[in-house]
Amino acid sequence: MGKLIDGEWLTDDKLAELEAKAYQASGGKFERGTAGFRSWVTADGSAGPSGSGGFKAEAGRYHLFAALNCPWAHRTLIYRQVKKLAGVVSLSLVAPLRTENGWVFDNHKARFRDDLYQLNAMYELYLKANPKYSGRVTVPVLWDKQKQTIVSNESSEIIRMFNGAFNPITGDEQDFYPEAQANDIDELNDYIFNHINNGVYKAGFARTQSAYDEAVTALFAALDKLELRLAQQDYLLGDKITEADWRLLPTLVRFDVGYFSAFKCNLKMLRDYPNLSRYLKALYRIPGVAETVDLDIYRSGYHSKSPLRNPHGIVPIGPLADFT
Repeated sequence: MGKLIDGEWLTDDKLAELEAKAYQASGGKFERGTAGFRSWVTADGSAGPSGSGGFKAEAGRYHLFAALNCPWAHRTLIYRQVKKLAGVVSLSLVAPLRTENGWVFDNHKARFRDDLYQLNAMYELYLKANPKYSGRVTVPVLWDKQKQTIVSNESSEIIRMFNGAFNPITGDEQDFYPEAQANDIDELNDYIFNHINNGVYKAGFARTQSAYDEAVTALFAALDKLELRLAQQDYLLGDKITEADWRLLPTLVRFDVGYFSAFKCNLKMLRDYPNLSRYLKALYRIPGVAETVDLDIYRSGYHSKSPLRNPHGIVPIGPLADFT
């Protein structure tokens, strides 16, 4: 998927040697990178917990760049819907397939065209913010149209901004990160990220049998644990939806059509877990959430041509999934 080094785009063939050394150093385990932009939008424009300065919440000022097939970007799309931000934060979707130029737009399809700057590739936006940027070019990105820069490309922090910063504008007072539950949510988020959200990628991108075995075992142990938890309550932390639920959902909706086969996460299908299946369908029925889900894109995206995982690029017809 390429990478920017001092403002120059390098394709995967030039990065292959560097990545091979990184996998060797990790014992064949997949290790996720970190976000490079970590500022915050706040209600009054004061500085947030990280980054440089603050960005004031204003209608029409911010633009979200996202990908339908990216589970990290999916979090932000969900929050944009459930927190009534669709008319406040504008949106561009990249095409649902990374190329030698990374995430790109498709100017022949209205759904995947960038109407803000008519960009061809996401790395052009990163260079617009910092002409000498070095790092991966990822989505989601929250962009400030006024200052012409990236506020954040960290999904976990963008959803926290969406949770509260724009409330005075939208009038939506739903709080998915209530202070009284903050510690419990953070603890659950860490567990779910390490064993499930990122766990499927640890399995799918493992390059040794031992790394794969370790990741898959931990993944299904975590799913078993959540299955038992949901036998006693509607949502992860009781009878109300929290941030932990919205962070889990993107992995669940992709599981049977993507991770089960493409990433060899195949001890069970998600539909084999009755409580998790009931829970998934309940979240899917929340107004606006179904609009953020596209199973055909997940199926084709995770089974796209890959020299390691799917050299012929054959996309399976099934399994079929129905969350209604």
